Amino acid sequence: MVTTKPNRPPGRPKAEDSMPLETILQVALNAFATHGYDGVSLRTLNKELGASHNLIYQRFGSKENLWRAAVDFGFGRVVRRLDGILDPAVTDPVEQLRLAVREFLKVSARYPELTALMNFEGRQDTPRLTYIFETYVRPTEGRLWQLAEYLMAENIIRPMPQRALHFLITHGGTAPYSQVPLALHFDPASPLDPESVDQHAELVSTILIDGLRVRKT
Repeated sequence: MVTTKPNRPPGRPKAEDSMPLETILQVALNAFATHGYDGVSLRTLNKELGASHNLIYQRFGSKENLWRAAVDFGFGRVVRRLDGILDPAVTDPVEQLRLAVREFLKVSARYPELTALMNFEGRQDTPRLTYIFETYVRPTEGRLWQLAEYLMAENIIRPMPQRALHFLITHGGTAPYSQVPLALHFDPASPLDPESVDQHAELVSTILIDGLRVRKT
């Protein structure tokens, strides 16, 4: 006689079946940001989530698909928060640029795992890096760079390549958020504390933009 396993009673799914998608993606994003793509295994992630060994495979099919879903989840939140970063109500274009840089730094503090992720992905030219750059970096920074180009053309700020501006802001300015232990060696106040974030964003944006201004003689 062939026996079959009894079906689960309706209305009582396994715990992982109802696990919020956001929970899975945030855990995955943190793991990729901490260990890099090659240092993450689906087995370890399932264990961290307290789920069965095939939960992630069933939902995403592969680690590559999970990585892309986690990246879309993380960067998507930043894009939404930065929508309209250039405030048309600010009439001074230099101040508009400074405020945009300040807001970017404040938003980045909310998601330090993205800076940490880019520290890994930026080391190798892979399809993953290309995906992030073309989908999120280029479009998001495009509006800010257009403003910077206008200011350079008008001889209001000194000429500089986009690459320099990018790294000064997104890796120099946001470094304390992804390197908290190092930051704490300089100052016991957490760089992710709201007051510290506000002060840091104000200081960095002001120093950067004031340093770019062309001094009229």
